[in-house]
Amino acid sequence: MNALEQLKQMTVVVADTGDLDAIRQYQPQDCTTNPSLILKAASLSGYAHLLQEARAMGDVEAAIDFLTVRIGTELTKLVPGYVSTEVDARLSFDADAMVTKARHLIDLYAQHGVGKERILIKLATTWEGVQAARVLEAEGIHCNLTLVFNLAQAIAAAQAGAYLLSPFVGRITDWYKKAEGKDSYPVDEDPGVKSVREIYHHFKSHGYETIVMGASFRSAEQVKALAGCDRLTVSPQLLGELAADEGTLTRVLNPEPATQTESALSEADFRWALASDPMANEKLAEGIRGFHADTEKLRALLRG
Repeated sequence: MNALEQLKQMTVVVADTGDLDAIRQYQPQDCTTNPSLILKAASLSGYAHLLQEARAMGDVEAAIDFLTVRIGTELTKLVPGYVSTEVDARLSFDADAMVTKARHLIDLYAQHGVGKERILIKLATTWEGVQAARVLEAEGIHCNLTLVFNLAQAIAAAQAGAYLLSPFVGRITDWYKKAEGKDSYPVDEDPGVKSVREIYHHFKSHGYETIVMGASFRSAEQVKALAGCDRLTVSPQLLGELAADEGTLTRVLNPEPATQTESALSEADFRWALASDPMANEKLAEGIRGFHADTEKLRALLRG
């Protein structure tokens, strides 16, 4: 078996793309989208008819939701598991607005014959995003807490009952390379890889049921260094590299018994953990800005 086939035996592989052809080729269990991927997907020929339908609506905000849900609906036909759909990043500091938008997206999916059991609502892991997830999970709407850069964010999401969270690897590595003036790290010393390993071990040792899904990879080596993680979301390029790798893949992360407990993380503790972590604080804000910028580009595309 190639490295991708071996990885699928120990980890649920998720496609980090909206490209239908790539999903057909690599056959992941789940797939995930965000404003950047929706923008990219909207420019593909396979979605030209959806772009035309969205433009004809006349209401740009309604058109964005339509396009997001229609692309997501197509993706549900190609994967047996979940499709993640992201709430507008501009709402990341308004819990009520995130809940309202999430319910609206779930309703739109239902109109296209897709039940909420096939969708994960993606929310930025701000304090408000965590509280929105708490409400939605209580309603049976599963959430994917994204832009996770430190352990406090992960713990807050798990204590809110989030179904899944996405700790980022490559963006953490990028920050430390710049801050420390390094070109690369040995994979076991890679700050992004170490961050996800820390979250994984903490969750297993504390009995948190929230799924850990490593994301934002820069290399196939980073992916292989997290083999055994609950899930990994990987770009088509890196899926191709793994499929071409005929070497033996060693499992790195293994489940372990829960032996510890901890008290609930307060809002003050959460905010202090971010404020005292320059990397996490900067990358969370940068990620929200980046997703918002791509949503603005999508608005411009839909205005034609």
